[in-house]
Amino acid sequence: MKTYHDIAHDGGSNVAGQVAERDERMFANLSEVRHIVAVMSGKGGVGKSAVTTNLATELAMRGMRTGIVDADINGASVAQMTGVPRTLPTTAHGVRPPVSEVGVKVMSIDLFLPDGKPVKWAAHTQQHAYAWRGMAEVNAIREMLADTVWGPLDVLLIDLPPGTDKLPNLFDTVSRLSAAVVVSIPSPASRYVVRKSVTLAQEALGNRPLGLVENMATFVCTDCGKEHVLYASDPLDMPGVLSLGQIPFDPDFGSLLDAGRPQRALSDGGPAAQGVAAVADNLLALLETVSEPISQ
Repeated sequence: MKTYHDIAHDGGSNVAGQVAERDERMFANLSEVRHIVAVMSGKGGVGKSAVTTNLATELAMRGMRTGIVDADINGASVAQMTGVPRTLPTTAHGVRPPVSEVGVKVMSIDLFLPDGKPVKWAAHTQQHAYAWRGMAEVNAIREMLADTVWGPLDVLLIDLPPGTDKLPNLFDTVSRLSAAVVVSIPSPASRYVVRKSVTLAQEALGNRPLGLVENMATFVCTDCGKEHVLYASDPLDMPGVLSLGQIPFDPDFGSLLDAGRPQRALSDGGPAAQGVAAVADNLLALLETVSEPISQ
């Protein structure tokens, strides 16, 4: 067992050098990315990954160079939703991310696992893994950012795990975030948690912009095609947070997303597609207020 002196003085393992080398790789592989946007939620079940996937696909369909990092390690679903091939060609500078049908580059821990296999953390038992899982998640995200050859991108979306603390943890890793997007649903429970998330996000972001998307605000009837209110509440209004829009729930839209064909859902011109398009418009307008990305 290493003593405190060994750990404090690196014990000959050159941990500090390894971390510095990884950070250099991350800086190099992100150097051609114009905007990095974190997508977060205070709690699960609000459709955060679906919003991330649809937003990236919408931007790509407009001709923008777009990528997604699926940082929701234990609930990785972006590879499935985008329908990317499960191949990871390697180069001298890292792994080339698979690309969706419309050009979205995707990196996810799910691409390294056999179909249907969960992530298991190295521990005596999985019951004991929770004690350090947060640190392991952060390290996994750092490795995905550092070892992926993104090339030129207009927007890179980072789909964070649910939780109020995830954005501050990410900010410790990637300080050059352009903005963050909070995804919520218009329920009292979700709004209670999202207020906490916004407070922590604003502290981490400083003067960087923060946007809000309310998902599943209404639902679309599959018989008549009309929208109906799902939650009886007014749009959420919080100081310093820009409302990017509301997206209705549409079962057919969701089915195409589950099948890895978001581009088909976004091409139908229905209420959900219109909602995603409006969110994309507002996000691009928000990013225009960020004249230059913050240096790493």
